[in-house]
Order: sequence, then structure tokens, then C-alpha cells
Amino acid sequence: MMRRLPSLPRLTTIAAALAVLAAPASGLAATPSADALTTVAERSGYARTGRYDEVIALCDAFAQRYPKSVRCETFGTTPEGRPMKLLVASTSGALTPEAARERGLPVTLVQGGIHAGEIDGKDAGFRALREVLEGRAAKGALDAQVLVFVPVFNVDGHERFGAWNRPNQRGPEEMGWRTTAQNHNLNRDYAKADTPEMQAMLALIDRWDPLAYVDLHVTNGAKFEHDVSIQVEPLNSGDAELRKVGRAFRDGVIADLAKEGALPLPFYPSFVENDNPASGFEDSVAPPRFSHGYMPLRNRLGMLVETHSWRPYSHRVETTYDTVVSALDRVARRGREWQAATRAADARARELGGDPVPLDYKTTDTARTIPFRGYAYSRTPSEVSGALMTRYDETTPQLWQVPLRDEIAPGRTVTAPGAGYLVPAAHAAWVGDKLRQHGVRFETLKAPLDDARVEAFRAEGSEFASGSVEGRQRTTLAGAWAPETTDVATGALFVPIAQPLARLVVALLEPQAPDSLASWGGFNNAFERKEYMEDYVAEEVAREMLARDPRLKSEFEARLRDDAEFAKNPRARLDFFYRRHTAWDERYGLYPVLRTDQAPAR
Repeated sequence: MMRRLPSLPRLTTIAAALAVLAAPASGLAATPSADALTTVAERSGYARTGRYDEVIALCDAFAQRYPKSVRCETFGTTPEGRPMKLLVASTSGALTPEAARERGLPVTLVQGGIHAGEIDGKDAGFRALREVLEGRAAKGALDAQVLVFVPVFNVDGHERFGAWNRPNQRGPEEMGWRTTAQNHNLNRDYAKADTPEMQAMLALIDRWDPLAYVDLHVTNGAKFEHDVSIQVEPLNSGDAELRKVGRAFRDGVIADLAKEGALPLPFYPSFVENDNPASGFEDSVAPPRFSHGYMPLRNRLGMLVETHSWRPYSHRVETTYDTVVSALDRVARRGREWQAATRAADARARELGGDPVPLDYKTTDTARTIPFRGYAYSRTPSEVSGALMTRYDETTPQLWQVPLRDEIAPGRTVTAPGAGYLVPAAHAAWVGDKLRQHGVRFETLKAPLDDARVEAFRAEGSEFASGSVEGRQRTTLAGAWAPETTDVATGALFVPIAQPLARLVVALLEPQAPDSLASWGGFNNAFERKEYMEDYVAEEVAREMLARDPRLKSEFEARLRDDAEFAKNPRARLDFFYRRHTAWDERYGLYPVLRTDQAPAR
């Protein structure tokens, strides 16, 4: 079903649009009319989308048109010097975080253009804001909440404008680019927060504490009839009780979209085997590098909206518009109830010390067959690539019967420390900066801890990625926590587990978590061997140790007898003795963050 968009007057240039917004009268700027708040996309019949100067102009125009209900603000600056704009909207009069908290109003943060070629959210969001303010959609929704609307998150990428920036997407004629000016993918940066854009967004999240974070995207992938997927967490992850809220939010929006004629899905439609429809689909839980994997660690709702790239731009914007309106309506009606649930989840998070906490999630092998609205297709060898290629016939809808694996269970699980984590002074500065970016609470030790009983993680193996990922060399660690006694110097950080962001603390500081500071290579130096013993010295040391320690000699001989690989490896044989000598670097492989079950005395 193709839904019709309202017919609007056409202005062919940004300059014409800005001229409408200016319209001086008697030396003063006239209040923009509702018609002047339309977008280039609307006026072009959704053939085009505007450049970023339109966002700046509309932000100001909305605030001028609705001075009691809308504020236009700048919340950051991009690497190329562009302002990062947002609109705050509420007919309650609460246009600051303080006012929202004082009145107990839920906050919904709607974000467009994190991947700036996928720009449906910008144009849909402006239309939704206008029509909600006019009372034409979700009537009264802004009385009961505050909307924080970021039209374009990846601003520099948006201005890398051109045709074919999204070759597997139908419209608009030109669009922005997926990554930032520094070539970062912002939807891989929530946990590590390398970019100035993400650091600005995290500060915004910390300041406004949104109940729901709605992230608007467009898919890649195959051709089929379904036009949007809606994923929400917590639903399979995070706080167990809060998952009920996540499910209600997701299912409510999906039901609203179906009533509007959409064909929504509750999972991202990416084939298990690339380019093979018969392989079906697999649902999953995103790690916290993604928006909807990050927000559950804050005990808040993260919604990922993915319209289907092969639908025309007009259809995609309409579907995104319906999604935004539905989300606002759902939060308006149930937001205070859901806020109470998040506060209860915050309280439970403060008590996570000593409890099991999943670091990631896995999809089980259990599958069920589902009907899926696709198209007739063939799979034949390509004369171009030589590979087996799928070709779709969009004139022939076909109901596929395909497997879906959507049973999700915790993967690797750890027990949260009883009190928290200790970050030694040598790493306190940069780790402290990272924790502050996330709003995590911590303290700096004013006195040393002598002979502290802690847990330390010593890597039994470390594997550095062979290539760069987002400008970093990721690291996979094998090992386990074990009790140790050590001195902790003044200036170390104590990061308590007893705080609402406890799950985020675990995700950042557990070395084997998928998006921890360690996994993103922040501590790689700790797993690089820096000191060596010359072979001739090691040979002499080994002979001395064998001569004076019969038990060591027996252990060495048994290792030679039982381990063929060891026996034929001269380096491993010498290291057998070096690792047992006082010259060995006892910090090699030691993850430089400790766990403690006892909070430091203040």
C-alpha cells in the first residue's frame, strides 16, 4: 500500500525556502507561517532533501513561530566547525531539563541522520513536529512530554552531498554520507565515544535523561515488501522488569504502523547467509556501540527504526513520520508509568553488586518458520562476478516461508564486583574522562590503599585484530579474575557499582565485554611484551634453576615429554624458566583495572 502525502507548494531552491522564512515587515521579521515550516522534501514532492542550512533556518523558524513551545539550541560543534542543532518542543512550557524534571515529564529524544545518507528522519521529524504543534497529529502529545529533536546528528557527513551516496536506496536525488568528516561511523561510537559528535550527544543524553531514544535509519539489503523494522531494547536484554516496557513500546508502535497500512517487522531483515533469502533471519541484541544497545545500559528505552531502502523516498518518509507520531503518542499516554518503571530499574541497578550480569547475548539455534512478504526471485551464476547472484522480480509478490531464529539468551556472564572497580593512577586521567563523558559516577582516592584485597585479571591469551576497526585495533582477551593483594596508590579511581549506571560501568570496565575500553584497544600496551632476557642469559639462568630446584626440573621434564609443540620450540622452553624468574615482568598481561568487594574508606 502506498500512502499519499499532502500536496504542498513547490519551491525549487534552498534560497527560495529561506526567502519565505525571512519576509521582513516594518523593519521586523514576521512570524513564520505554518506553511513556511515545510521542508524542501515536501515542496519537491519528495524528490529532494534540503542541505544543512535548511535545518538551521527551520530550527530558528520553529522557535520564532512557537516561542512558548519550541527552543532552537546548539549542542555541539562538528570537526569541520558546523553547529549541531536541536529543537526542544513541549506545549507544557517545560523547555529545559530542569523544568522537565520538576514537572515529572518524560523526555523523548528523536534523532535523524546519524548515517546522513539515510536522511528520512530529518524530513519526517520536521513534518511530525509541525503537525503535532498544529494539533493535526498525536493531539496533546506535547502537553505530556518534552520532545528533543536532533534533525541531523552526522552534520559533516550530511554536507558531503551527492547522488549515488547510497546506491542501494531509492531517493532522494542527492543525500549525505554514512560517516563523519573523520570517517567515523557514529553508530559504532556510543560506548567508546571517540568523536566530538558523540561526546556532545552523550552530554545531551546525560543532561536530558530521555525516557526513550528513537534513532531513525534506512536499511541496506534485499528487495521485499516489508517497509520498516522496529527494534526496541530492553526487550531481550537489560533489566528484566523493564523489558515489559520495551515490549509494550515496540508492539504499540508496530500496531500503529500496521493500522496506517505499513508492513512492519520486529527484527532487522538481514539474511543469515548473505544474498540468500532461503537462509531466513536471525534476531539479536546489539552491543552498546549501537544506540539501541547503549540505552538499555542506562535503564532507558532505545528504539531502532529502519525503513526499507528500496521503497521510494516519499513512502519511507511517510512511514518514518507515522513512527515518530506513534512514539510520541505512546509516550504521552504511558510515559509517567514507564518513568516509574525506569526509576525502579535504577534502584535495582544500584544493588547489582555480587549479581550475575550478562556481557553479551547470543541467539540460540531454535528456529521457527514465518511467512515473509518477498518477491519472486532466482539465483543464478553471474557472468560479471562469477558468483551466485539473487535477482528479484518486483512485479511478482511472493509469500516466503523462511526460518527465523529469535530465541535470545545471555552469552558471556560475569558476577559484578561487590563494591566496584579500581583504576590505577597511571590510567586515571583518560579513563576518568571517558567515565565523565558517560555520566558515570566515580571518586579519586585521596589516600593509598595498602595491601588491598582485590581481584585482578591476568590475560592467559590476547589477540589483537589484524586490521583497524573505527581507527582502533580491537583486542580479545582470554583469562579470568582471581584474588590478589596489592597496593593501590593515591590518585586511583574508585568506580562504585552502586549507581543507576551500574550496567554501563560493567560494560565499559569488564575486559571481555564486547565494547569495553579494553576490547576497543584502550589498554593494549598492557598486553605487549616490553622486556626480554637474552637467550644466552636465559640459558644460564635455566641451568642454575634446574640445578637447585628438583621440583622445577621434574615439571620441565614432564612438559618436554607431554607437550610436543613445547618440546620443539626453543623460545617456549627458555620462557618456561624466564617466567618463573624474579626478572619476569609481573605486570605483563595484567589488565590495569581491579575489582574490589570493599569500598575504600572516605
